Amino acid sequence: MLESHATPEDQLLRVFRYVALVEGITTIALFLIAMPVKYLLGNPVLVPPVGMTHGIAFLVYLLAMIVCLPGKGLGVVGWLRVFVASLFPFGTFLNDPYIKRREAALAQA
Repeated sequence: MLESHATPEDQLLRVFRYVALVEGITTIALFLIAMPVKYLLGNPVLVPPVGMTHGIAFLVYLLAMIVCLPGKGLGVVGWLRVFVASLFPFGTFLNDPYIKRREAALAQA
């Protein structure tokens, strides 16, 4: 879990990574579970709750970007990369190693 010697400021990238994980999982649930059930089985019952959960997770992801990323050395390209990753299925998972490297670099600084 959270290391006892780290300050809350040091943990912001880790918090962001957790939020990104949840956002990615809700994207997968929507695209690989709820929508196929709707379109292949004709049962739309999962789309509203999973869709709303994903929408909330996406908004939390954007808020987490604003709260957790400033001052972490990402630069404009890094910010764009993190934002674009949220727009594609699996994007947050593919972007996680980048954020993890930033987290490790800040821990060494």
